Amino acid sequence: MSDFEGLRALVTGGASGIGRATAELLAARGARVAVLDLDPTTVGEPLLAHRADVTDDPSVRRAVAAAADGLGGLDVLVNNAGVGAQGTVEDNDDAEWHRVLDVNVLGMVRTTRAALPHLRRSAHAAIVNTCSIAATAGLPQRALYSATKGAVLSLTLAMAADHVREGIRVNCVNPGTVDTPWVGRLLDAADDPAAERAALEARQPTGRLVSAAEVAGAIAYLASPLSGATTGTALAVDGGMQGLRPRPAAR
Repeated sequence: MSDFEGLRALVTGGASGIGRATAELLAARGARVAVLDLDPTTVGEPLLAHRADVTDDPSVRRAVAAAADGLGGLDVLVNNAGVGAQGTVEDNDDAEWHRVLDVNVLGMVRTTRAALPHLRRSAHAAIVNTCSIAATAGLPQRALYSATKGAVLSLTLAMAADHVREGIRVNCVNPGTVDTPWVGRLLDAADDPAAERAALEARQPTGRLVSAAEVAGAIAYLASPLSGATTGTALAVDGGMQGLRPRPAAR
């Protein structure tokens, strides 16, 4: 499939996990792709790599400008960089709330702000934000993380309304629990990693974790020119977690 032939894409948090899977899929489908990451040293051809800290506006502006220059423009922005957080509303102090909001929400604001002048010159401009099932379902021990992803969902809708008449589409994906390095670290830190993994798998009706490749496929769908009439949409990639209420398995 070559629906991205001739297009230029930028993926934040693109050195691992969902971001890496997305960057590689877009490249395989014809796009020229640059990634922004705190540590882009593992990224090789055909991907271009730039170091950026999404909490630092000058860093973001320099990296986006360098990426757009290297690609010869920008058509697609995937705002994927983010961090996780655990705990109830009282378990994290103000500094941690500010840190996670700064990465997960303001990081998208900074990157989008820097990319918009380039996207406005594109005949096919699309932004896809990585949100989460945590934006639409109450998950235990995820108060801070859920708050940031609820903000991302609202931000996506507002951006879609603001930029639709400029020809810039804005959508987001809402993954369930994805088998990424971050989830791997959570499991490693659990008292019983096998039991914790089984619990995470069981809360998704498919009975397994979502793969990074499956989320990348959804991001590519929303970013593709074939989805030119789709904007202001949140696409769940959660194994049915949000919408399905299956009966317990018979014993």
